[in-house]
Amino acid sequence: MLIQGESGTGKELIARALHYNSPRKDKPLITVNCPSIPETLMESEMFGHVRGAFTGAFKDRKGKFELADKSTIFLDEIGDLKQNLQARLLRVLQEKEIERVGDSTAIQVDVRVVAATNKNLQELVTQGKFREDLYYRLNVVTIPISPLRERKDDIPFLIDHFIKKHDKGRKFKITDEALKILLVYNWHGNVRELENTIERAIVISTEPLITSDLLPPMIRQPAVIKSQSSSNSRDTNLTLNEIERKAIINALCQTNGNQTRAAKLLDIPRHVLIYRMKKLGIE
Repeated sequence: MLIQGESGTGKELIARALHYNSPRKDKPLITVNCPSIPETLMESEMFGHVRGAFTGAFKDRKGKFELADKSTIFLDEIGDLKQNLQARLLRVLQEKEIERVGDSTAIQVDVRVVAATNKNLQELVTQGKFREDLYYRLNVVTIPISPLRERKDDIPFLIDHFIKKHDKGRKFKITDEALKILLVYNWHGNVRELENTIERAIVISTEPLITSDLLPPMIRQPAVIKSQSSSNSRDTNLTLNEIERKAIINALCQTNGNQTRAAKLLDIPRHVLIYRMKKLGIE
């Protein structure tokens, strides 16, 4: 299975749900975070090694695939896997066997592979950065996960879940004003950012109530601007410069003043954004 979605959308949670609701649930889910393992160690980490295979290999060691025999292996951010390892992984998927580093003996493995990525693998294939044959091997069943900004109906349920997870039995509530602000915000960090926001509010609160003033400024400000722009939406006297100024300020608020990210939101080059900010008198 291939899980596709932006960073922070909960791809690992989906992988865990798949594993623990499967016939393999009695065995541990084996997780590999592809970007976090140094390239020099990745082959040994994935397939294991025998004693003396390289400096520091003092004993035989099983790799992740061997540990996942009769279970599930979760390959997180598979799009970051180097091409030499892509070839090795393809062979494992085709032949259902691995070879430890420093050994030529084939070891049969029965592994269910769940991969996840926040990148467009088809684009990487076109760019020559990801093997086409491996892409089709992984992409048997695809599970797309929409970003949180496209499924805002989930936000109240997620808030309730995160409050119960982090309030240590204090039975926190959230005010209507705070909830409205969280529903307006676009959540570029997705579910992970929402959880961090709720946890932060619980940590700094002096009473079991999440109010709007406990939310980070970068989350509160877009809601204020959206409210102001809604009240002026029928004002036909706005000039083009005034409309552009509001759009730029809104983008800067959503990105906490980060000009590079704001330019990306506005779909313009950063140098154009800086020029327009100076032109419109935006500090």
